[in-house]
Amino acid sequence: MSPDWPAHGGRIAPLLARYGLPADHPVIDFSANLNPLGPPAWLAEWLAGAGDALARYPDPDDDRARRAIATHDGVAPERVLVTNGGIEAIYLTAALHAGGRALVIEPTFSEYALACRQHGLTVSRLALEGPAFRLDLDAAEAALAGVDVAFLCRPNNPTGTLVPRADVERLLARAGETGTTLVVDEAFVDFTDGDERLTPLLAGAPNLLLLRSLTKLFDLPGLRIGYLLGAPALVRGARARQMPWSVNALALGLVARLLADADYLARTRDWLVGQRPAMPEAVRELGYGVPATQANYFLLGGGWQAQEAEALFAFLLRRGLLARHTHGFPGLDGRWLRLALRDGPDNARLLAALAEWRRR
Repeated sequence: MSPDWPAHGGRIAPLLARYGLPADHPVIDFSANLNPLGPPAWLAEWLAGAGDALARYPDPDDDRARRAIATHDGVAPERVLVTNGGIEAIYLTAALHAGGRALVIEPTFSEYALACRQHGLTVSRLALEGPAFRLDLDAAEAALAGVDVAFLCRPNNPTGTLVPRADVERLLARAGETGTTLVVDEAFVDFTDGDERLTPLLAGAPNLLLLRSLTKLFDLPGLRIGYLLGAPALVRGARARQMPWSVNALALGLVARLLADADYLARTRDWLVGQRPAMPEAVRELGYGVPATQANYFLLGGGWQAQEAEALFAFLLRRGLLARHTHGFPGLDGRWLRLALRDGPDNARLLAALAEWRRR
């Protein structure tokens, strides 16, 4: 990947500079997969009253967040580790298997392979089958042989596709035979239809780790809040590798209040019902390729080469719409764009621009 392509979404400034646009060029950000409702309305007042927490080190015995998550997810507290965003959870799972062998199912989030390399793991890869990005389950089961840890994103970033639960159960059974820890990143599971969480599988699977994020659901990317769920032995191992004071005091104090906000969660569900699947289908009607998505984002393609995808990227950016490039996703190699779902007016503006591109 060229160094002037940012490795993650939400990086507006370097992309404006890349295309010679002014720093104050107005942009609607479709590159970051965040809740367009914005943070909960009560958050600003809560933060204003939480200043005292900043004058002290976080209490290492403060288990409010851990217990709130345990209650919310219906697991024992010893199955929960609160982390500095979902990223720390990824790196801790790699640290648990340092020096071993890893399998990454891709195209997917680049940090799995990066975390493995940082901890000395040898990484093998298994490609999802395009254009629908389906998992070949037989190939996946075979690929687990000799692997210490396998990473699966569900729903997958950037494709939005969802491996069926029954397939995960088969993989998990095979992983038990091969001595593999199966890591399933559920960072976007809150945006799926129904309850697609794999939490019920934890009780019978000592080799399963689930990774979650609250920052995407509550639109709080600057306040890093994530967690992992797993067997107590795995959780203890991850905690032993976690840096001291990894999670800040504001995050620890905020988790319970976030998870208790039933109104916010209901409004998020209403928004999802209104925009998905309507938005991806509207884009397909314009003649673009859009794989079926179970997330709050979708892939956009059309059998392009990377140069044509980049031309559309620039076209949208000049019209104030920032897409996510895919140069950092092996198997996509810049030939697709990823677009987040936003509110109705923003999505309508994107559709108008995509229709304009088709009329050129």
